[in-house]
Amino acid sequence: MTLRHPASRGGERRGRFAELAEKASLFTSSPAFFVVCLALVALYVAVHLAHLSVEWQLLAGDAMTAVTLLLLALLKNSELRAEHVIQRKLDALATALLEEHEKKDGQAAEDLKKVIRLEDET
Repeated sequence: MTLRHPASRGGERRGRFAELAEKASLFTSSPAFFVVCLALVALYVAVHLAHLSVEWQLLAGDAMTAVTLLLLALLKNSELRAEHVIQRKLDALATALLEEHEKKDGQAAEDLKKVIRLEDET
C-alpha cells in the first residue's frame, strides 16, 4: 500500500481504483443516488415510526452510516485529485510565463497546452 497522492499513483495511466472512484463519483452525483439516499432516510423514519425492534433501527442507522463513510472517502479522493490537477496547471503556467519573460525557447508552452487538458483525464 502506498501513501502517495492519489493523482500521482500509477504514473500516466489510470489504475482500477481511479476508474472506480470516477464511476462512483459520477453515480453519487446522479439523480439515481439521490433516490437511493431518499429511500434510506425514508426507511430510517419508517422503522422509527413503526416502533420496530431495536435491531431494525440499528440496521437502518448502520446503513446510513456506511453510506456516509463511503461518501466521505470518495469526497476526499476527489478533492485530492482536483488539488493535484490545479497544482500541475499552476506550475505549468508559471513555467511558461517565466520562459516568456526570459525570452527562452523551451518545452513549457507545450507542457502548458498538455496540462490545460488535464480535466479530461481526472
